[in-house]
Amino acid sequence: MNRPVLEISGLKTQFRTKRGLLTAVDGLDLSLDRGETLGLVGESGCGKSVTALSILRLLPRPAGRIAAGRILFNGRDLVRLSQAEMRAIRGNDISMIFQEPMTSLNPVYTVGFQIQEVIRKHRGMDRRQSRDEAASMLGLVGIPEPRARLDDYPHQMSGGMRQRVMIAMALSCHPQIMIADEPTTALDVTIQAQILDLVGRLKEEIGMSILLITHDLGVVAEICRRVVVMYAGRVVESAGVRELFGRPAHPYTVGLFESLPKVGGRGGALKPIPGVVPGLLDLPSGCAFRDRCFRAEEQCAQEPPWAQAGPDHPVRCWRPVE
Repeated sequence: MNRPVLEISGLKTQFRTKRGLLTAVDGLDLSLDRGETLGLVGESGCGKSVTALSILRLLPRPAGRIAAGRILFNGRDLVRLSQAEMRAIRGNDISMIFQEPMTSLNPVYTVGFQIQEVIRKHRGMDRRQSRDEAASMLGLVGIPEPRARLDDYPHQMSGGMRQRVMIAMALSCHPQIMIADEPTTALDVTIQAQILDLVGRLKEEIGMSILLITHDLGVVAEICRRVVVMYAGRVVESAGVRELFGRPAHPYTVGLFESLPKVGGRGGALKPIPGVVPGLLDLPSGCAFRDRCFRAEEQCAQEPPWAQAGPDHPVRCWRPVE
């Protein structure tokens, strides 16, 4: 079997705060196969984006640090690389689409300049070659009159167009991995569908792997092969898309599905998960979800074990849903 392009084991990411040491990602294990689209889901604050920033070594310093674990990219541990070595990988071998393109794109430079900068740094092209390549990338992501739009500033474009520019920039060096952090959250439904279709098509053309970070299970069902569910900094369940959607085993995952609106209003009222996500500095003992769980018992105050809900379907729970 081919080795996964990305293997994360025992990742622990921490931040120093005024109240103490906060563990945002706690013992995360994750693998991404070549050509695969993997969904990483969970509520806001569960550690999804911190996982992405840990992979790229973009944690804010000195507050944030990787306290333990390995992040193997093609067998090479990113945690141990120097900043210079990481700069050669970011944007080239591993790229990222951030959640809000208006804050990711520099407002004082044209979009063409920003795409060209990545191309010239990593692909060694001169000014003319990089401009031609940047125009080609804008055309690839469906922006009309791409050569003319190179001279536009971010504020001159719509939200959907800016997101396409971010995708063009992320793909400009034909990366092996693209991390997409909530790539469609700020877009309307029609543009969301266009962006997802675009990402899926370009993935096949370039042959890259995608780590999709989202809270939208509909997006996961559309383009992912496997799903990893996070809660309070830890993975609580992992399975193939059909398996997870058909037989969710962790009470938290069940709660996520029950809180989704039903098509045509069928299926009764929404069932929100009771309570709120606990603060990472004030987690309950044992299972972090137990104070919100409809199946919680006394033993849930102890560290939950890994169980198998099915083949290749691990779940971290004392009482998985059958």
